[in-house]
Amino acid sequence: MVSLPPSLQKQVSVMSMNLSAKLDELQRGDRQLETTVALCEIRTQLQELTKSVESCQSEVSEVKRDMVTIKQELDTVQQVKEEIEELREYVNRLEEHSHRRKLRLLEQGLTLFLSYAILAAVLGMLQFGYNTGVINAPEVNIENFMKDVYKDRYGEDISDDSVKTLYSVAVSIFAIGGMVGGFSGGTIANRFGRKGGLLLNNVLGIVGACLMGFTKLAESYEMLFFGRFIIGVNCGLNTSLVPMYISEIAPLNLRGGLGTVNQLAVTVGLLVSQVLGIEQILGTNEGWPVLLGLAICPAILQLLLLPVCPESPRYLLITKQWEEEARKALRRLRASNQVEEDIEEMRAEERAQQAESTISMTELICSPTLRAPLVIGVVMQLSQQLSGINAVFYYSTNLFTSSGLTDESAKFATIGIGAIMVCMTLVSIPLMDRTGRRTLHLYGLGGMFIFSIFITISFLIKEFFGYVQEMIDWMSYISVVSTLCFVVFFAVGPGSIPWMITAELFSQGPRPAAMSIAVLVNWMANFLVGIGFPSMKSSLENYTFLPFSAFLAIFWIFTYKKVPETKNKTFEEILALFRHGNDRSSLRDSRLYGSMLNCVNALEGHIPPAESAALMVAEEKPHPDSCKALKKKPAQSINHDTL
Repeated sequence: MVSLPPSLQKQVSVMSMNLSAKLDELQRGDRQLETTVALCEIRTQLQELTKSVESCQSEVSEVKRDMVTIKQELDTVQQVKEEIEELREYVNRLEEHSHRRKLRLLEQGLTLFLSYAILAAVLGMLQFGYNTGVINAPEVNIENFMKDVYKDRYGEDISDDSVKTLYSVAVSIFAIGGMVGGFSGGTIANRFGRKGGLLLNNVLGIVGACLMGFTKLAESYEMLFFGRFIIGVNCGLNTSLVPMYISEIAPLNLRGGLGTVNQLAVTVGLLVSQVLGIEQILGTNEGWPVLLGLAICPAILQLLLLPVCPESPRYLLITKQWEEEARKALRRLRASNQVEEDIEEMRAEERAQQAESTISMTELICSPTLRAPLVIGVVMQLSQQLSGINAVFYYSTNLFTSSGLTDESAKFATIGIGAIMVCMTLVSIPLMDRTGRRTLHLYGLGGMFIFSIFITISFLIKEFFGYVQEMIDWMSYISVVSTLCFVVFFAVGPGSIPWMITAELFSQGPRPAAMSIAVLVNWMANFLVGIGFPSMKSSLENYTFLPFSAFLAIFWIFTYKKVPETKNKTFEEILALFRHGNDRSSLRDSRLYGSMLNCVNALEGHIPPAESAALMVAEEKPHPDSCKALKKKPAQSINHDTL
C-alpha cells in the first residue's frame, strides 16, 4: 500500500475539519449562515479535494512506473553481474585447459619417423656445409689448374695476383648464388611447400655438382665458377627451406634442440669436406674435381629419402587449409592419434595472425608490428657472418700457415676446426632447450670476442719476437688454440641460433618472407667476407681480426638489449610478445593478450566453446585489472575493442 504525500494529507485534514465545522453549524441551525451558501462552500471544497485526490493518483502511478523501471534495471544489473561471473569462470577454465594442453605439448617426445624426417631434411644443410668448406683445402691445386688452363689458352703465364683474384671469385660466387637462392626461398616455400621446394632444389644440386666435377675434364675454370654459382643457389634455398621445415614439424619442447641439428649437419659437411680434402685422400691435382663433384651425393640421397616424409603440417593447415592432411602428417610424425593439441596450437597461431596471413616482403618491412622481429632476425644473421667465422672456414689453412705452421700441419689444424664444430654442436643440442637461445647466443658472442682479441695478440707478438724460434713455435700454438676456441664459442651459439630464431620469431603468414630477407642478408654478408677478407688481411695484416672484434661487441650489446627468449614459447605467444613490444618485461602481458584474444573470439561465436578452450595459451592467471573493461558490458556485447 502506498502512503499519501504529506502536503495532500494536510490538505485533506483541513478540508475534513472545515466540513465537520460546517455540518455542526447546520445541525445547530445557525441563522447567520444560510444553508445554500454553506452547501456551495462544501461543494467547492469537495471539488478541490477531488482534484487533489486525482493528482495524488497520478503521482502514485508515476511512482509505480518508476519502481517497475528500477526493478527492471536491478534485474538487468543482476543479470550482468551473473554474466560477468560466468565469464570470469569461463576464462579461468580456458586458462586451466590451455595450461594443461601446453604441458601435454611439452611432454611430446622424439619419434622414429620424426627423426627420419629431420635426417632427410638436414641433408640440405649438410650440402651447405660441405660446399662451404670444400674449396678450402685444394686451394693450391685449383690455382695450379687455373694457371695451366690460362697458359694453354693464351700461351703465357698468369700473374699470381690474377690467380688469387680468380680463386677469390670461385670462393665468393658461391655466396652470390646463395643470395639468389635465399631470396627466392619464401616464394618457393609458399608455392611448392617446404618439402616440395626441397625436392625440386635437389635438381640444382645435381647440376651444380656435375659442373664442378667435370671442370678439369673440360679444362674450363668458367665451368667451375658456374658450378659454384648453381650449387650456391641450391645451398641458399636449403638455408631458407630446411630451418623452416624443421621448426614447423618439431614439437614445442624439442624445437630448439632439433633446430640445432641444422648446424650439426653444416658442421658435419664441413668436417667431411676437410677430411676428404687432405692430400692423402682427394687433395691432389687429380682428386680435387672428384672432391667438388661429391656434392652430388647429398642431393641424390635427399631425393631418395625425402619423398617418404610428410609435408609440413602447419603449411597444410594454415596455408593450404587442408586440415585432414595436416592431421595425417601429425599422426605419422608424433606416432600417435592424439594430435588435437598440435592442431589447436596451429589454429591459435592462425587466428592470431589472420590480418597478416598473406604478406609480401614489402608489407613485412612496412609492418610496425613485424618490424621489430625482422630487425632482430636480420641482426642475428649478421652476427653469424660478420663474426669472422667464414674467414676461418674459407682461409683457415692459409691463416694457420701464416701463423707459422707447416702446410701439412695447417691442413690437420683445419680438420681439427671441423671436428670441434661437430662436437660442440652436439653439446649445444640439449643446452638449447634448457639454457635458452638468448643466453647461449650471448655466451657464444662473448667468447668469440675474447678469443678474436687473443688471435690478434698472437699475431702481434709473433711479429715483434719473430727472430726467436722458440717464441715463434709458442705463438703458433697460441694462435691455433685461440682459433679453435673461437670456433668452439661459434658452435655454442651464433652457429645455429640465427637460423632457428628467425623461423621462431614469425608466424605462418610472414615466416617465408622473413626467412627470405634474413637468408639474403646472411648470404650478402657471407659474400662480403669471402671476397673482402684477402684484401683486408693484406691491408690490416696482424690487425685483421679487430674489425670482427668490434662487430662482436656490437652484436653482444644488441642481443642483450633487444633479443627476447623464445624457449618453450608457442608461435602465438611470440607474436603477441611483439604486439606489446619486444622487451622481456612484457612477456606476462603477451601471454594474457593471447589468452584474452582467443577468449573473445570464442564469445563472439567465431568458434565453438569446446574448440576455443584449447586455443588459450597463457601460463599465468589474468591480472584483475585486465578484466575491468569486460565488466562494463554484458558478455554478448564484448568485442575486440573492449580489450
